[in-house]
Amino acid sequence: QVQLVESGGGLVQPGGSLRLSCAASGFTLDDYAIGWFRQAPGKGREGVSCISSLNRGTYYADLADSVKARFTISRDKRTVYLQMNSLKPEDTAVYYCAARFALPVTSAPVCASSWYNYWGQGTQVTVSS
Repeated sequence: QVQLVESGGGLVQPGGSLRLSCAASGFTLDDYAIGWFRQAPGKGREGVSCISSLNRGTYYADLADSVKARFTISRDKRTVYLQMNSLKPEDTAVYYCAARFALPVTSAPVCASSWYNYWGQGTQVTVSS
């Protein structure tokens, strides 16, 4: 049974950092593309960053708040991480990780929420002074 569990969220002041973790169980994580998505109150779910199976490539969303310059996605055998630095109030949202079997591997991961078929329960990130 595929299971994803996010952790690492919390309350942080503007300019602070958090590292989110997405722990995987029930499948071989290397064979799956993983995405981080977020949903702020009253807004739709948006892609933040995605990583291909076998760690062949990463994608960062072209969001107005310069995610690529501040966030880093990475993975090991059991967990996918999202390191978030220089956090801003507009980063406040529930952050979700998602997975989809993705072999043969591609270097450009898909980062659309509709493509992913397994989801975690989400972790709240609140950036506020």
